[in-house]
Amino acid sequence: MSSKERNALFSTLFCLLFLIVGKVLMTLSQPVYPLFFILAIISGGWKQTFEGVSELLNERTLNVDLLMALAAIGACLIGNWFEGAMLTFIFCLSGTLEEYATNKSKKEITALMNVTPNEALKICGTEHIATPVEKINVGDLVFVPKGQAIPIDGRMLNASLIDESAISGESVPVEKKINDEAFSGTINLGHTFTLEVTKTSDSTLFAQILRLVEHAQNEQSATATFIEKIENIYVKIILCAVPLMILLTHFLLGWSFTESFYRGMVLLVVASPCALVASATPATLAAISNGAKKGLLFKSGKTLEKLADLHVISFDKTGTLTQGDPHVTDYKSFSDNPVIPQLFLSMEKHSTHPLAVAITTFFSDEDSLQLKVEEKAGFGLETNYLNQTWRLGKPLENQTHPLIEQWHKEGKTVVVLSQNNQLAALIALIDLPKPHTKEVIDYFQEQGIQTIMLTGDNFGAANYVAQQVGLSNFYSGCLPADKTRLVKEQQQDATINAMVGDGINDAPALATASIGIAMGEGTDVAMEVADMVLMKNDLTKLTYSHRLAKKMKRVIRQNIVFSLSVIILLIASNFLQFLTLPLGVIGHEGSTILVILNGLRLLLPLKELDRFNKSSCVTCPLYKATL
Repeated sequence: MSSKERNALFSTLFCLLFLIVGKVLMTLSQPVYPLFFILAIISGGWKQTFEGVSELLNERTLNVDLLMALAAIGACLIGNWFEGAMLTFIFCLSGTLEEYATNKSKKEITALMNVTPNEALKICGTEHIATPVEKINVGDLVFVPKGQAIPIDGRMLNASLIDESAISGESVPVEKKINDEAFSGTINLGHTFTLEVTKTSDSTLFAQILRLVEHAQNEQSATATFIEKIENIYVKIILCAVPLMILLTHFLLGWSFTESFYRGMVLLVVASPCALVASATPATLAAISNGAKKGLLFKSGKTLEKLADLHVISFDKTGTLTQGDPHVTDYKSFSDNPVIPQLFLSMEKHSTHPLAVAITTFFSDEDSLQLKVEEKAGFGLETNYLNQTWRLGKPLENQTHPLIEQWHKEGKTVVVLSQNNQLAALIALIDLPKPHTKEVIDYFQEQGIQTIMLTGDNFGAANYVAQQVGLSNFYSGCLPADKTRLVKEQQQDATINAMVGDGINDAPALATASIGIAMGEGTDVAMEVADMVLMKNDLTKLTYSHRLAKKMKRVIRQNIVFSLSVIILLIASNFLQFLTLPLGVIGHEGSTILVILNGLRLLLPLKELDRFNKSSCVTCPLYKATL
């Protein structure tokens, strides 16, 4: 419990205690009972009154706290001591619950700060010395025990199993290999290992996450900002309406002055916009916290509001829609010679080219041959096996075949294996879409949102990926300036557009779009300029964020309609003269609490869509070619 919550709780308890004592003494007709009601008002209302007066003097603005204080004082002036004290108690209780409820969403993120250790076991020779993470430098070696949180970002010098749920929101642990990157705040579930530090404590991925979330929680949404702006005007209107009501009902309707004054005090309470003010901020904070737990970082509540009204979303191709690494999609051998697959494996083992990695993976079940392989500049690899010259590489000008032309048109990279300059086999590779990419695109199109791909790749590759995942449109051969120009053109037709990318070349477009969305495993530049970050390169999180944004918009709309309806109902009841001050306070503050609790529903995780069931079949037919 925070100090603010503790102070609010004690104020409420003391207020209740004095209220009960005063009520008992009043029942026993003891003349000192008003003193205890005054003590109840002071103990329960001093904080709100102090804040209201301070805001009036320092910022020249009026808020609802001042209205409550004036209503309590007014009730006492006409001898309704109990009503004034009851008003203060219920308002104080509401404030305590509001403080707790509002802080609930912040606590979800504050808990993350306790995940990262303050110290690291720095390796100095044969000793492990506990050292503050602030004093750990790049290049230092750190020992990470089993079951402990990784204290700082670095390169793993041993393999282990890591729980990265605090960063990515993914509950399944990740198998980390030697030279893989490990992040602070994640948990070592496997064996102990040594970490070579690659970032200082203030520049780790976890530190960036905390800065982004804190910034988002401190920056209000557009709706919350608007409500805050009208609060001052609204309070002034109420302060003017109360004396007018007292005078008009007394002189025109013939009410007694005491009744008119009492109704004026009730109006001060029930017309106060407490519930309206609380309609947006708790809901926005809860949504931001929900996203952070799922590996979705929003830099402000405004991003969530815009996302709910999205019209067009553009994607970079490589590393965003696709996996970023080539995979074998087609294989054609022109003979039944069993040595051909073995030659593909054995020759490509001598190369570190990404294509070679994909080919050796494809033929990993074949037997390896002992070959002497020579690299030929401009062509590829060459070897001599059983007195035959075998060459492996891109097609030469004199090597033509209908499949080569077809695969090139489809944007695939073609690799040729020739035997004594005669075609022996062909293999085609392409950068495949990520799992569930098509389902993500289908989701946005079902929502009436255009899906566009902006890529620097050639037309054939772009066209093939666009067809596989079902994009609305695509543009190939785009330079960074072209992507930026196309994003600007979208904004002329669509009010709100988004750009999703991961590279430096995407940064200008990310900064230009209404919503820039960076893939968390991309470059730091892209993450810096974006409005939103997917901590894991999982596009299904993008649909989660859109659904979360739409739910937040619905909740805020519900809160606004409900709070305004309650205010109108209570004001009407007050004019009909059957609404008492305590009932008015209960109705008013009860609506405030309900609005906050409704907003806190956004802390609950959304149900995953069936189409993203990890055990379901991948719809893209290209995946079947790699199995």
